Amino acid sequence: MRHLIFGGDGFVGRHLAPKLLADGEEVVVADIARSDLPHYRSVRYVSCDVTDPASVASVGLKADDMVYNLSAKMLSPIQVRSKRHEFFFPVNFHGTEHIIQAMDKAGAPRLVHYTTDMIYGHTITQPMTEEHPVAPLGEYGWSKQKTEELAAEWRKRGMSISLFRPRLIIGPGRLGILEKLFKLIDWNLPVPMIGSGKNPYQFISVFDCAEAARAAWKAGVPNEAYNLGSLNPPPVRKLLGDLIRHAGSKSILIPTPGWAVKRTLDLLDLLNMPIMDPEQYLIADEDCVLDVSKAERQLGWVPQYRDEDMLIAAYSEYRTRKDGHDVAAKHVPAE
Repeated sequence: MRHLIFGGDGFVGRHLAPKLLADGEEVVVADIARSDLPHYRSVRYVSCDVTDPASVASVGLKADDMVYNLSAKMLSPIQVRSKRHEFFFPVNFHGTEHIIQAMDKAGAPRLVHYTTDMIYGHTITQPMTEEHPVAPLGEYGWSKQKTEELAAEWRKRGMSISLFRPRLIIGPGRLGILEKLFKLIDWNLPVPMIGSGKNPYQFISVFDCAEAARAAWKAGVPNEAYNLGSLNPPPVRKLLGDLIRHAGSKSILIPTPGWAVKRTLDLLDLLNMPIMDPEQYLIADEDCVLDVSKAERQLGWVPQYRDEDMLIAAYSEYRTRKDGHDVAAKHVPAE
């Protein structure tokens, strides 16, 4: 079987492709850029800009292709308010639309597509199952929610589409907003928390994300949505405290009134000087924990990586890069 990965040179794709190769599968990566990763010796690369329907059509989809859409614009780098729609929608929504239309024309019915847990917005019920109410807090979440609505329409026409809603994905080559945290710790500066830090914070490993995509294919691409997150995420205070101790830093954690910090960040956002995206800080002190048991029940997928280990590994990579050493994975934009 041929596996066609749109956005396959990105963060999750560069871990999914080797997994599929190890299964003895044929893999094609369609992306706007190509890295020098070793698996390109065994996969075919096709230049593709998902914002251009003609570019997507030129990839040459076939009816029996297994398709993965991992192309996306993410919350890093932070965008000013006026530019968010034009930043997110061309790739996240219209790109997905172009891929599905090309699949329909080719008669290819199977798609694994990544959205985000940020479609949920504020926490209403916890833990958050896939049935949690949907109310995105910004353009990024809306761009992803619109793709879920698109998927629902195409499922009615006979497509099989598995949707994944991950928490913050971290792993080799990706720091994103964590780099700001790591700098504070390196400089022995106070680390402010939004709220008391008693609420948990949940990551998901890029390795677990790649395995989830593979598991969906193995399970026959169910017409379902699945949360992706770690198991038993610790409180923010413990997560950050463990990292500070690991780093040998003199930083201290500073709890803050969550409402006051959020209003300050709102003001900075209004003044076009954002230091975080509203979709990040508005839920920062909430118990946003995804229930991932559905993926275990239906796909046999269980996350293997702990939040504490993922954060420490990310910090170690940051230090390695800062000290001028080569890292095993090339830096890629945050997703």
